[in-house]
Amino acid sequence: MPTAPLPQSTDELYQALQENRRRPYGRPRTVTAEELVDAAEQFEEAVPLVRALLELQEAYTYGSEPRKSPVVFARLLTLFDEQPDVFDDRLRHTLFWRFKWVANALRALPEIPLAALRQWLTEMRDRYEKAGLGLQPYYGQAYQLAAHTGEDTTPAYELWAGRTRTRLSDCEACEICERALYHLAAGDDERALRTWEPVLAGKESCQEEPARSFSYALLPLLRSGRTEEARELHLAGYRGCRRNPSMSGEVGRHLEFCALTGNEARGLELLAENRNLFDEVDSPREQFDFLTGVEVLLRRVEHLGHGELPAAGFTGRTWTVTGLRAEVRERADDLAARFDARNGTTAHTDRRGARLDRAPLLDALELTLRTRTLDDAAPAAPVAAPTTRTAPAVPESLPELILRARKLDEQGHPDARVCWARLRTLVAARDYTHPDDPAVGSLIHLHADLLADEADRAREKDEFADAAALHEEAAGLYDDAGQPGHAALARACALLATAEIPAEDADGTEAKTAVLTATHASMVRLHEETPGLTPRQEARLLRLRATALGMRLQTSGSQEHIAPVLAEVDLLHAFATRHDVGAQIAGALLLRATTHAMSGDLPAALTGTDGALDRLREHGPAWHLPRALALRGRLQLGLQNAQAAYTDLAEGLRLAADWPAGTVDTSRLHSDLAGACLHLGRPDEALRHLTRSAELDLRHGSRFDAYCTYSNAAQLSLDLGRVEDCIALLDSVLAEPDVTAGEPDDRLIAQLRLTRARALHAGEDLKAATAEFVALAAESAGWDDDPGSHAMIAAETAVLLGESGEFGQARKAADQALAAHARDPRHEQLSNCLRELARLQAERQGPEGLTDARAFLADAGRIADEARAAGYEVHGRPLDVALAYEHGRVNAYAGEYEDALTALEKSLALLGEPGQDQEQAGEWAECVRLAGAVEGIYLERPAPARTRLDAAVSRLTALGHTEAAEPLASLAARLRDEE
Repeated sequence: MPTAPLPQSTDELYQALQENRRRPYGRPRTVTAEELVDAAEQFEEAVPLVRALLELQEAYTYGSEPRKSPVVFARLLTLFDEQPDVFDDRLRHTLFWRFKWVANALRALPEIPLAALRQWLTEMRDRYEKAGLGLQPYYGQAYQLAAHTGEDTTPAYELWAGRTRTRLSDCEACEICERALYHLAAGDDERALRTWEPVLAGKESCQEEPARSFSYALLPLLRSGRTEEARELHLAGYRGCRRNPSMSGEVGRHLEFCALTGNEARGLELLAENRNLFDEVDSPREQFDFLTGVEVLLRRVEHLGHGELPAAGFTGRTWTVTGLRAEVRERADDLAARFDARNGTTAHTDRRGARLDRAPLLDALELTLRTRTLDDAAPAAPVAAPTTRTAPAVPESLPELILRARKLDEQGHPDARVCWARLRTLVAARDYTHPDDPAVGSLIHLHADLLADEADRAREKDEFADAAALHEEAAGLYDDAGQPGHAALARACALLATAEIPAEDADGTEAKTAVLTATHASMVRLHEETPGLTPRQEARLLRLRATALGMRLQTSGSQEHIAPVLAEVDLLHAFATRHDVGAQIAGALLLRATTHAMSGDLPAALTGTDGALDRLREHGPAWHLPRALALRGRLQLGLQNAQAAYTDLAEGLRLAADWPAGTVDTSRLHSDLAGACLHLGRPDEALRHLTRSAELDLRHGSRFDAYCTYSNAAQLSLDLGRVEDCIALLDSVLAEPDVTAGEPDDRLIAQLRLTRARALHAGEDLKAATAEFVALAAESAGWDDDPGSHAMIAAETAVLLGESGEFGQARKAADQALAAHARDPRHEQLSNCLRELARLQAERQGPEGLTDARAFLADAGRIADEARAAGYEVHGRPLDVALAYEHGRVNAYAGEYEDALTALEKSLALLGEPGQDQEQAGEWAECVRLAGAVEGIYLERPAPARTRLDAAVSRLTALGHTEAAEPLASLAARLRDEE
């Protein structure tokens, strides 16, 4: 059944063919091409059928279906023999070009006898000679056959490479690649890389290049010590071939590169992204290249002891690395044997063996901003353990273990977690027997302890409702066990956790402040009504009371709430000092410093933190040092002392490694260090800290925070011009299982996609960027609560559509942006968009596009009027000035030079005379230059144009803006020379 109504006229057919060419290669495009061939056969004319067949052959060729391409070409050749007049010069050129496509397709099929391949090359040579065409393309195909079979390639290479190129020769980029591969096969890496230089530098390209050359050049670059260049080409090259069936061999080489550079985890990630290639590649040669690269990766992962990891493979079952490797090995070995049997050589088996036996070239090469290990690739990767600290010894004796856990917990020691975890395992066992020891207490007491520990962990994950419920349950058990002090503490913790539960109705600051006030009052009553508290229990209750008031201050920001916090802190400090509760003494000092910070008194907060650090260094507890250093680092950042902040934060991060994971918020430390690095002008280091922070959040289950930090890292990477790093990072994040399942916040994921689309645009991948922007614009149209964001996305989409020459669609997107802008104004962004669309349309279409371009400018004029009426302050050029200048450019592009000059003079009048401001002087100079060009060149009035330019040069030079004056002086000199 056709996927769309079949064309009923040749015009409709040509339109359908054009639309199909915009689709990516793959089955949808191929199926449509097949249907269009059926439709073309209904017309009496032969030309529609020829064009439809050419489109179908292209779909088969780049859709990796080599078996079908020669069949289509046979029909084309028959049509050419029977009706040569149907083929105009362009169609005739295309027909003879595609002899090479058929030769390539036949080589890819091991079931085609070698004699048939040579017979086709003879047919190609005879046809070229008969048509009077040069034979360099034929000799190129003869060389490629020799290289494929593994024969002595030197004679064939010299016959091809020594001949003059013709109009039917492969493009420069493809021929450069073949020459480089010849030298590579001879073992001459340096000569191969020199040959590749024009392609690697971006000077030569085509549909398959430079992605193909990039994939082959990766290992020679590593062997030559050019690791950074190899890294960059991997990122750019992989993006050019991923998920593309016709470039599955290139994907295989990128997987191999990952395996040989210590990036096995990234290799598995890329393998998952290209799972479609296991089933969509119909070319045996491409299958062979792809599967061999896959096996290099899987073999390396298995060698490192991770054969049990899941791996993406053939559909129909789940795979482990070990299982998939066995399947891949069998299939690739079979393909190699089939090719070698057809060719009468051992070339494919030998090449495959050489790739599989290649040793890693580097232990570790940081390929992306998101460096991951095979441990991270495990289905449930454990949180990384500290690297510099030996795990604490856990007592073997059960009574000793229980008592040690309680003692450490009372001190707030991080090692308590290890003891509780061990006890949780023991108690859950069926054969658990509780010690009959009065010092240990009852099993109910122990169950309460374990619930309290579980509640603390839930609160750390911001699971406040669960934490409150667990604390309440623990309190009940403590009551049953006759432990009123512990019960009071558990209830106080439950009160605090309950206060932290986000309100569903979002009543706001006032309601949250009232809740915390009531929480504190309840804690005070609980404290007063509980008899027999030990000094440590009472100190903890005082600490919780102060914490509740601190949270109230943080929520309200009210000056009247400062003194109560400080009063509670003083009470805590005095009590802890009197009873020598060291941990709470330090806690009181840090709470006081934090309170000063929240009240805006950063110098007092810094002084307080200094005191806390002195106390901690002398008396401990040492596990609070990283937190105190983190606080002081943040305060130093607030006081604009980035170097001091960096020193404190770095020391805090170093000391945090001495304690179990989770003791210190190392994710926050990395994030703060990133901020310090940015202030110090070290953006690359900032990027590393941001991505490390995000990865830690991800491991701890804080996925929303992780994705926010990744978003910041991606934007910073883009701002730094590290476009490929940005895209690779976002591709990796957007491939996370929960993201693909649509679980995270849709706006956050949209922001990640938006940054990626902007990066694609910056990387000059206009087609991919436009497709993503169009999709985002469609999604954001439904954001009724945020029309302003839709306005900005639709505006950017319109500009990209304009850059693609699709001005009709650009107009529709701009209208969407205007409609959203009416609900939530975005004056500057919309004005910029509309002016740019006007410029693009006038530049591309000249006089024919002037009416539509002026319509865009009219919309921009209305927005400028709205902005002026609303008192909106722009961040860039005044909208009226920019609009007048754009009227000048648009009219100049359309040949309306008088109108252009009038508009430019209006812009100059609005700008006013230049002053010391360099940016304003540059804008004024550009406006003068364009006015001078319009007047002197296009209106042919050089004298007044020179006068204008000379006066401007004098004015700018006198102000010291010599660089801005240079283009004006150059134009004035040109006008003099042309008189």
